[in-house]
Amino acid sequence: MKKDSSHCCSSLIPSRETAHFYLLGVLIAFYMLAGAAVFSFLERPAELQAHQLWEWRLRSFCEEHNISCEDLKSLLRHFEEAKTAGIQTEKGRAQWDLPGAFYFVGTVVSTIGFGVTAPSTTTGKVLLVLYALPGCSATILFFNLFLERVTTLLSLLMFWCHTRTSKPSRLENKTSEGNQNEEWKPSVYQVTFILFLAVLLVACGAASLYSAMEGWTYLESLYFCFVAFSTVGFGDFVSGQREHHEDTRGYQVANCLLMLLGVCCTYSLFNAISVIIKQGLNWILRTLDWMYDGIQHTRLRFRPLFQLCFSDSESPVSYCKDDTVHRSQMQAISSAGHIMLWRTCVPSAIGKCLCNEGTVETLYHVNKDRGVSQEQKQDICSYERNVVYAKPLPT
Repeated sequence: MKKDSSHCCSSLIPSRETAHFYLLGVLIAFYMLAGAAVFSFLERPAELQAHQLWEWRLRSFCEEHNISCEDLKSLLRHFEEAKTAGIQTEKGRAQWDLPGAFYFVGTVVSTIGFGVTAPSTTTGKVLLVLYALPGCSATILFFNLFLERVTTLLSLLMFWCHTRTSKPSRLENKTSEGNQNEEWKPSVYQVTFILFLAVLLVACGAASLYSAMEGWTYLESLYFCFVAFSTVGFGDFVSGQREHHEDTRGYQVANCLLMLLGVCCTYSLFNAISVIIKQGLNWILRTLDWMYDGIQHTRLRFRPLFQLCFSDSESPVSYCKDDTVHRSQMQAISSAGHIMLWRTCVPSAIGKCLCNEGTVETLYHVNKDRGVSQEQKQDICSYERNVVYAKPLPT
């Protein structure tokens, strides 16, 4: 039965990968809760203010033009439906011509999904599902292949820089240096830093273009670049939707190429950061394992002392009735790795434990030169066996 229970308990212990999964899920949940609290604190007042301003404008417009607020809200609902089909207050470029449709499918397969353009027909919605499944899978495969080649290229460049900076000073050290160079590998932190610089360079260059062509501020352009390159795609800023952009074919091509390059670089950066996060998870698991081992070691170390001081069961106690017990001095006796102080046996032959929860009674070596009856010998506690009897204090 013990073997079966131990086997069952060992099977319930998760593997390291499963522990990574659970720990990462918990950390993501806490990360999301912290982010929700911060963004709610920052954005909720602005949302309430915008609602109040909108209600005031709606009532003012209805009173000024002497129309019903319900009729106006009905018109606005129709406009929201029309906006899904591409209708805007200001005339923009066509969304479903060939370049507009190409821009749409690019946002679909790259999983950006701005939401500005969406199919309105039932056939288009069904086709989108069937179209997106292989398209998104193929694009993710392309991103992975791009990541492999970028990582290989960075490793070769860093290895070349390492060999150039670590030249052997003597001819006899060439062999040892060559072996060290063969074993040398770039650090994940170095690769992550280089990828971060690459993403920053692409984002800054694209932000300059978007700021000039879209009329956004440079900060808004950088915000759009991060949202688009990370495939988040809120849709509050969308490039290439103005009317005059229909005639600028060069800008449309540059926009698509920048999107592709930015998404590939950002995807590679995210994968490198995920490796660092996994190393952090390994460190957390090692720390928890070390703490658990420390607790178990402390528990096993003090377990005999706890059993001695907090035992509820009364053990038999032997008393020394002979006055011939000698050597009345302090003696230190080691019991289960802990040193306890005992006093020699007086006529009552009772020694007191240092713990406050119980009394310990023991007997010490009796002078064998003097006569002791057989009945007293049976009552005497043998010191050589080092037997300790304990009982709780009377309440």
